[in-house]
Amino acid sequence: MNTSLRKTVLVGIAGLSLAGTAAGCAPGAQNTPAQAAPGATSAPGTANGNYKDGIYSADGNYISPNGTETVGVQLTLAGGTVSDVTITPHPSNPNTKKFQGEFAGGIKSQIMGKSLDEIKVSKVAGSSLTSGGFNAAVKKIKADAA
Repeated sequence: MNTSLRKTVLVGIAGLSLAGTAAGCAPGAQNTPAQAAPGATSAPGTANGNYKDGIYSADGNYISPNGTETVGVQLTLAGGTVSDVTITPHPSNPNTKKFQGEFAGGIKSQIMGKSLDEIKVSKVAGSSLTSGGFNAAVKKIKADAA
């Protein structure tokens, strides 16, 4: 490779890198949470935030092939972590009843002992749509517990 071609390639690559950074599109920047300095504490309700201990309840809605469905979520927080969970199914049809029941039977093992900020589920015991309602309820609980 001749010297002038090598300089052109390097300048072109550097230009692409700067363009991505200037636009706020640096690789990994979109989904990387901010890291706190050692010894720093977060404000309530923020990533790794402090939440008040207690029992919190909320309903979460989600869309299924049968329309809008609702699932009830009750979380007990102790020392910033989930110490208990209760799911209250609100099925509108037999399919929803089946999936919300399966979700209720499998959620505990996925969230017990985790901080409220760590909880976001996508599929539990074969139920993927109920997770959307659960996550919506957890968002409400975060706001209440902050």
